[in-house]
Amino acid sequence: MMKNILASAILTISLLQLHAQSIIPEPAEIKASKADFTITPSTTIVMQGTGLENAASFFNAYLQKYYGFQLKVASGNNTAKNSIVLNYEKMEYPVPGAYVMNVNSKNVYIAGDNAQGTFYGIQTLIQLLPPVASKSLKVPAVDINDHPRFAYRGAMLDVCRHFFDVDFVKQYIDYLAMYKINTFHWHLTDDQGWRVEIKKYPKLTSVGAWRDGTIIGRYPGTGNDSIHYGGFYTQEQIKEVVKYAADRYITIIPEIEMPGHASAALTAYPNLGCTGGPYKVQQTWGVFDDVFCAGNDSVFTFLQDVLDEVIPLFPAAYVHVGGDECPKTSWKKCPKCQQRIKDQHLADEHALQSYFVQRMEKYINSKGKKIIGWDEILEGGIAPNATVMSWRGEEGGINAAKQNHDVIMTPNTYVYFDYAQTKTEDSVTIGGFIPLEKVYSYEPIPAVLDASQQKHVLGAQANLWTEYIGYPSKVEYQEFPRYAALSEVLWSPASKRDWKKFEQKLPDVFKKLSFQKTTFSTAYYDIQTSVTPGPGGNGVSWKVFTNNTAGKLLVYNADKTTVEKATVYESPIVVTNNATMVAVVKNADGTLGKEVRQTFSFNKATGKKVTITKIPDPKYSGNGGASGLVNGVKAQRDINSPEWLGWFGGDCDATIDLGKTENISKVNVHILYQPASWIYAPKYVQVQVSSDGKNFTDAGQSANVVYESYNMGNITVNFANTNCRYIRVLVKNYGTIEEGKQGAGNKSWTFVSEIEAD
Repeated sequence: MMKNILASAILTISLLQLHAQSIIPEPAEIKASKADFTITPSTTIVMQGTGLENAASFFNAYLQKYYGFQLKVASGNNTAKNSIVLNYEKMEYPVPGAYVMNVNSKNVYIAGDNAQGTFYGIQTLIQLLPPVASKSLKVPAVDINDHPRFAYRGAMLDVCRHFFDVDFVKQYIDYLAMYKINTFHWHLTDDQGWRVEIKKYPKLTSVGAWRDGTIIGRYPGTGNDSIHYGGFYTQEQIKEVVKYAADRYITIIPEIEMPGHASAALTAYPNLGCTGGPYKVQQTWGVFDDVFCAGNDSVFTFLQDVLDEVIPLFPAAYVHVGGDECPKTSWKKCPKCQQRIKDQHLADEHALQSYFVQRMEKYINSKGKKIIGWDEILEGGIAPNATVMSWRGEEGGINAAKQNHDVIMTPNTYVYFDYAQTKTEDSVTIGGFIPLEKVYSYEPIPAVLDASQQKHVLGAQANLWTEYIGYPSKVEYQEFPRYAALSEVLWSPASKRDWKKFEQKLPDVFKKLSFQKTTFSTAYYDIQTSVTPGPGGNGVSWKVFTNNTAGKLLVYNADKTTVEKATVYESPIVVTNNATMVAVVKNADGTLGKEVRQTFSFNKATGKKVTITKIPDPKYSGNGGASGLVNGVKAQRDINSPEWLGWFGGDCDATIDLGKTENISKVNVHILYQPASWIYAPKYVQVQVSSDGKNFTDAGQSANVVYESYNMGNITVNFANTNCRYIRVLVKNYGTIEEGKQGAGNKSWTFVSEIEAD
């Protein structure tokens, strides 16, 4: 009996210690202490320092919401037993927000270097609470000394593509507070809706806040729902949200887009555009040619008037002015804009955009504020005091830091949370694939910067664009658990970041999110597959993996058998012929989880050695890199498929070694056409053949695309029967996108998923 009691006690201690180690973000220093503390309705919160009401009230509100009781709050130096003591301590760290915490049998002691630090200590205490409703909450005994790494820890929510009411915005702010995020970037104006009340210009919300329909499905969509849709925030509501955030030590930075993404404003006031309209609040997604007229002084008066009403609402030191994706089509045709270029001795329309941003910066600076802009504001010359938000990878941020400008890193390769979390996403997303581990791997300070330049990197931010996110639960689904990973990137010392340890915390993260009734993605437990060349050039090797260790991972060939005859996966499976392979987890109770199907279609190029002259973009590197071009697997859907290899502004130039001389008469290339994402069909596909891999002759060329579902298509080059061993396939990039098309003036993408030879 004693042995069982002892074993039970040891198990309880180990579980509590594990729970204590599940704090996110990972503290700078944490160690287990001697005796646990239990919170009950009789526990008292004692504020030994003044100005700690926010921390106390937040904790009480959390207890009430999730456990059904609150604690008495007292002031003074009382440290009696059964109390949670809040205080201050002097701590010398470069970034404000440090705190210490001690949990013992008598009390919980939390002290911050300021009120914000004490509040962060409360967030850590909340993470230590058990995710089970109870009136007796055991807190593991720990000693913590913690402080943030970056001063700017941000999150952006787009409320223009889809609108979210005040109640959800407050809930979103609570999510940020939970993970010690301290900046909320509020994207308030865009082509699809103007969301902030401006009293001097009432049509901005009576007209510009509403659209007469929204496309159904992925762009260009399968139709339009024709529903009058929109919404906006009154200035009083914004004040309410700003106060709510401030009580959680979160600064809100408003974004008023200029000079592009202006359709909603132009619809309300057509005189602000180059053509005078008519304009419309956009019902689809993408980039549109109608922008603010840079040659019209009334535009600057309008924007100054808007800012005169916006700036007093937001105490933040910054105003975000956008500055991204501004087509120059209208400006090139507009006499007023061309006259402005001449009068100001500007080089071109890019310099005109710089003039526009710099003129507005001077006005914003005169109001005691600084500007932030997307990295396009570097084009044509950056505004003197601007902070750059680097979204098109890290290059813009690196260039800005080298020019001694402050930088906020927000690269779409790591922190665009509207991208899919899983390769088998069954809901529509904007594209791309950013799994949890990739978020966690992000390092905001580029290694190419020297010590003086690194100081300009203020921190980083995740962005959530909402073209395909129309309701709160999907916002949550896209955010979690990725915000948990990002919080450690931004808060925890680099030396404390450990993916394996973070993985051990995830079950506790999921339990807490479930307890809070928060929607989240379980993609971490999805079955992952990869396809690589088979041994000795024999077929392809299908590798399967899952983090779900609660059941058995089964595999079978659906063309030959059924799941009842599936076998337990033990090692990669070599596939040498057409097949439909299936992987599925069989749970402990005998039920089956989510399955993954992989269809292999073999041809003479499948599994053969392939080389490419230019590697694809890291965001779209395919399933296995270059070998993904000949792995027998075509993308089964649009940009969401992991099979796509993508080149930005470049060609796909691949040479396939068939291993021996073969007779072939056609080569087929599977491509994607998605203009909203600047993905265009190639100019042509050219095929050359060779017997020795050195001397190639032309076999044929084609630009004819036969389209299929999801904007995918095939370009087939047919030619006379030819004996060869080597095939060179050039998929020629479309080039710079012309005026009048999506992404005009920018480089285009080339997307290829498979090259077949027969």
